[in-house]
Amino acid sequence: VQLQASGGGLVQPGGSLRLSCAASGSIFSINLMGWYRQAPGKQRELVAAIPSGGITNYLDSVKGRFTISRDNAKNTVYLQMNSLKPEDTAVYYCNVVHMLRSYWGQGTQVTVSS
Repeated sequence: VQLQASGGGLVQPGGSLRLSCAASGSIFSINLMGWYRQAPGKQRELVAAIPSGGITNYLDSVKGRFTISRDNAKNTVYLQMNSLKPEDTAVYYCNVVHMLRSYWGQGTQVTVSS
């Protein structure tokens, strides 16, 4: 399984970005899709996750601002990020769990700055 993430960039505080991550390869059933982020000097943290059938999960600091969604037909997960803050600056990584194995995307930089 290969993951290709896109959509990062530079945005002013209060702005929006939409991240996408498409999975390709020999895909049978993706159980869980999610987004993590890692800021300089900090540990990687879970931002949002969406199982194949169930309740989405969000980091407390992004609740009400970020929305995760998935298109199962396209094996793609999205992260809509609104009302961005400087503290959201990080490298964002997509992650999928397929057949009980975890796969990571290459990371996309999100910078929130005026």
